[in-house]
Amino acid sequence: MSLFKAVDLANTGVRTLSPYQAGKPIEEVERELGITNIVKLASNENPLGLSPKVKAALQDTLAGLARYPDANGFYLKSKLAAKHQVATSQITLGNGSNDVLELVARTYVNADHEVIFAQHAFVVYPLVTQAIGAKGIAVPAKNYGHDLPAMLRAITPRTRMIFIANPNNPTGTFLTSNELYEFLQQVPTNVIVVLDEAYYEYVAEAERATSITWLAEFPNLVVCRTFSKAYGLAGLRAGYAISHADIADYMNRVRQPFNMNSLSLKAAEIALDDDEYLAEAIRINNLGMQQLVEFCDCAKLPYIPSHGNFLTIEVGDKAAEVYQQLLQAGVIVRPVAGYELPRHLRVSIGLKYENQAFIDAMTALL
Repeated sequence: MSLFKAVDLANTGVRTLSPYQAGKPIEEVERELGITNIVKLASNENPLGLSPKVKAALQDTLAGLARYPDANGFYLKSKLAAKHQVATSQITLGNGSNDVLELVARTYVNADHEVIFAQHAFVVYPLVTQAIGAKGIAVPAKNYGHDLPAMLRAITPRTRMIFIANPNNPTGTFLTSNELYEFLQQVPTNVIVVLDEAYYEYVAEAERATSITWLAEFPNLVVCRTFSKAYGLAGLRAGYAISHADIADYMNRVRQPFNMNSLSLKAAEIALDDDEYLAEAIRINNLGMQQLVEFCDCAKLPYIPSHGNFLTIEVGDKAAEVYQQLLQAGVIVRPVAGYELPRHLRVSIGLKYENQAFIDAMTALL
């Protein structure tokens, strides 16, 4: 009788797939190193925590948790449709924006296709491409960001999808509205462009692309947003895509019916109207970014100018050692060697004292 081998049964693309490596949680560092008072600046989370309005709404929702959530997310979709001036039929809800990124790929890409993304772009793009069995085309970065002309040149008859993160994670680089619009004008309509705008709210208002208004002109465009960053709901997993209604229709056929739970639906609905919390989150981020940039300038540490809620800093050939030494000092940041940035560390923007803890630890190391 032959021995069971799971690898022989797994899909080809999955066999060599490395799982997504999340930032270390505080509890894990406490267990491993036996230290407390840890500062986590690893996962681009909102340091303000939950908005008081969201907390109150979640308390009111607890009594109904024995029931299934609304599979269609009627109230959240209605709020999103009103805010973005689109039809509810254009919206696909997700368990965070990672979920909708995977959904659009699973709906439209198969093993015969190619998927284009940039070097140093969000790791989910190559992961989902490989899992499906499609061919990933990583276009070399330009100044750590997307080289749109090169991405256009990479399109072949097999290309089905292009992923673009704006701002990009983990580099924080940013494409202007004009650059994106001119790019979309040149992409064939049989190629779907997925515009991942997870950090959209952190971009200065005057610089933000009006991407959702482009959907009427570009039916092959899918815009993805999340509540995990500026809205402070990372632990509840709430995201969405806005697209042509036909694309949303097919994505919703693939989507699991209860991929957003009752708490995340209610939290996202309330957060969407909490303008005061959002403004404070952006204010704190701007101040924290200035704090880290001033330190880097003073310490002569190169960094990639960022439009997100993080700063990717070049610390040299021993970046992995610096990361471990920061852990020993109780500061969790994110190594990005897996993004072909072995000399860099990504540091999320925290509260003032959290940023100072990183600065103090780095100053001691330097």
